[in-house]
Parts: sequence; structure tokens; C-alpha cells
Amino acid sequence: PSSPHLMSWSHVDPEDMTLTEDELRDKYLGPRRSSFFVPVCTTYLLIFVVGAVGNTLTCLVILRHKFMRTPTNYYLFSLAVSDLLVLLLGMPLELYDMWSNYPFLLGAGGCYFKTLLFEAVCFASILNVTALSVERYIAVVHPLKAKYVVTRNHAKRVIGAIWVLSVLCSIPNTSLHGIRPLYVPGRGMVPDSAICMVVKPLVLYNLIIQITTILFFFLPMGTLSILYLLIGLQLRKEKMLQSLEAKAGRDSDYHHVRAQQKKVRRRQVTKMLFVLVVVFGICWAPFHTDRLVWSFISNWTGNMHEMFQYIHVISGVFFYLSSATNPILYNLMSTRFREMFKEVMCHHQWPPKCTREAVPGQQTIFELLFKGSVRKMSLNVKEHGWSSHDP
Repeated sequence: PSSPHLMSWSHVDPEDMTLTEDELRDKYLGPRRSSFFVPVCTTYLLIFVVGAVGNTLTCLVILRHKFMRTPTNYYLFSLAVSDLLVLLLGMPLELYDMWSNYPFLLGAGGCYFKTLLFEAVCFASILNVTALSVERYIAVVHPLKAKYVVTRNHAKRVIGAIWVLSVLCSIPNTSLHGIRPLYVPGRGMVPDSAICMVVKPLVLYNLIIQITTILFFFLPMGTLSILYLLIGLQLRKEKMLQSLEAKAGRDSDYHHVRAQQKKVRRRQVTKMLFVLVVVFGICWAPFHTDRLVWSFISNWTGNMHEMFQYIHVISGVFFYLSSATNPILYNLMSTRFREMFKEVMCHHQWPPKCTREAVPGQQTIFELLFKGSVRKMSLNVKEHGWSSHDP
């Protein structure tokens, strides 16, 4: 909804009889263009560039490289698609609303699409993050079950169910919206005043907002807090066992070293996902605060309305910022993603500027793998003879 005082006008104001149509629209609907348009537009454009490029690279990396198609990365791919939908479709619609708050030119269908898009993406994002965290919990705390539960096919089915559920749960709120022109008692319908807004009783809207906020924010965030607490306790236990084994002199065994390296990589992935969840919660908290403020307050004053406008702008910036931060986190905290981002960017340059020597990280990894394999093979041959388990 655009403004808290747009819902109804029940009495005739004698002043309205002398006002022009432009003055009536300005009085009841506010300025056609938001006073925050220039700073918000500048911020949004910066977020758009970073988010669109980063999430596109994330999708390309996972699609192009088979070894990147892990269950965890499937959820990250789904999250990137959700972010791209927000940036490519949702952000232009919101910027246009700030540029010209009325009339809404896309009709009832455009109003339904806009509402459904934001609702579905909101639900799909939190469900993807929750499913990803559950997968990580199973992989860390119940590694034996992970072989049967944490699979690509299972991840695909869960992601499909997430999007279907998100769209279905978006329908109730979408059905409450529609196009409403400004009607002024004594003057009738005011031309060029149609707005996409809530057209059904506010009681239903407030109830839906409160229920969906609990089900799709507070409940998932509480679940995520418990999951990562259990994961942290498990990783701490493993680290203590690793220290005891190192003191006992078992750290020189080849297979033991490989197992420890696998645990280190698993801890790195878990750490990255934990930071992702924390950033996600911080970015989405203002958005849900905005919705709850709207749903709980019935009697609005001028000061409350002005404060609500600032909350609305801040929540919008953080809402879109969450779509741009994920690729940055992948680049900062995942060596594999960082290298694949470089490879994809270099592949699309002409003439190619990235050669094998120009990407020292990749060269170092290849050399370390080769040298490490030769060293391990020679140690096994010298001390134990050839083993079929060696690479």
C-alpha cells in the first residue's frame, strides 16, 4: 500500500469543491514523484549493477561446471534466480512508482503480477535459505544420513516444492490488491488517480501479513538459529578431537590427513553459509518491520506517516541489498567460487586477457594437487608399498 490515508474518505470537505484535479490528487495521494527518488534511485542502480552481475555469474558458474552442481550449490542457484527476479523485474517497477506514484498504468493484471512477484520471491528466498541450512545440518551432524538425503535429485525436488509453495502462499495477499482510483465525495472520480493498492477489507490484509511474517520470517530465523547452534557445537567437538589426535601422533597418516582436509573444507562452507544467513536476517528484518508496522497501526497521525515513509525507504534499500550481497560473500569466503568467477569473466572477454599464468590461484592449485599427489604416492611406495586407494 502506498499511503496509510488512502483507504477511505467518508465526508465532504467544502474546500474540495474549489480545488483543481491536480490539487485534489496532491492533497489525497501526495506528490506524484517521491522526494526520495534521486538518492534512492542512485542507491538502487548501484545495487542493481552489483547484484545483477554477481548473481548472473553465480548461475553461469553452476551451469557451466559439472563439479559445481552440488546439492548446496543448487540451493544457491535457486537463491540467485530469486535475487535476479527481484532486481530485473521488481526494482524497475518500484523505481517507476517512485518516479510516478499515480496513475498505475499496468492495469489490474500488472498490479497482481507486482504483488505476486514480491510475495513469492520473499517466501522463496527464506525457504531456500532454510532448506540449505537443513542440508548443511544433516551433512555436519549426521554425515551417514547425508549420503542418502543430501543428493542432487533430492535438492531439485525440494527446490521445486519451494517455488510451488511460495507462489501458492502469495495468492491470498495478491487477491486483496487491485486498482482503485481516487474518489472524493462531492467531486466523484478524479482522473489519472488509479493506484495499485489493497482494495479488500484491511482486517484481512493485516491478518495475512502477520501470519506470513511469523511463518516466513520469525519461525525460519528461529529454526536457523537452533540449527547453526547445533552445527557449531558439532564442529567444536570435531576440532577438539582433531587436536587430541594430533597430540597422539596420528596426524601423519595419509588417509587421516585427507579426512581432516575434508573436514576443514566442510567447516569453510558452513562458515560461509552461516554468514549468509546472518546477513540475510539483517537485510530482511527492516522489510518485515515495515509490513508489521503497517498491519498493527490503525490510527495514523502526520508524524507517524512521515516516520513510516523513512522506514519504507530503508526497508526497500535493505531488501534489494540482500540480493547483491550473496555473490560478494561467495567471492570473499569461497576459493572455488572466486576462481570460477574469474574463469567465467575471462571466458567472455575478447581477446582473452586471462591465461593460465594470469590466474595464479588456479595455477597454484593445479601445481599443489600434482605435487601433493606425487609426494603422497612416493611416501606410500617407500613406506607401505602401492595402495589402490591412492589417487
